[in-house]
Amino acid sequence: MSKSPYEILLRPILTEKSLNLAGGTGAGHHQYTFHVHKSANKREIRWAVEAAYGVKVASVNTTTHKGKVHRPRLRGAKPGKRADVKKAVVTLAEGQQIELV
Repeated sequence: MSKSPYEILLRPILTEKSLNLAGGTGAGHHQYTFHVHKSANKREIRWAVEAAYGVKVASVNTTTHKGKVHRPRLRGAKPGKRADVKKAVVTLAEGQQIELV
């Protein structure tokens, strides 16, 4: 791999839903959610998580969210667009855990 794991994994997503998937409350599924680089594929994401956190990855699911287009509120302002975001939900092998917080 030519990239560093931290160039592929941009940041973890720490929302109520993602923390519940990680096992915060209730039955945890050992799933962790990350913002990843837009060009990263599932093999690169698996390698980056294993290299950065020292855990065994069972599976990786990815999704790309298109950024919203917004209208200007002031006359003469130009319309804009939010950045596209790629997210990865990483499922760890049984007994594995990442300490994010």
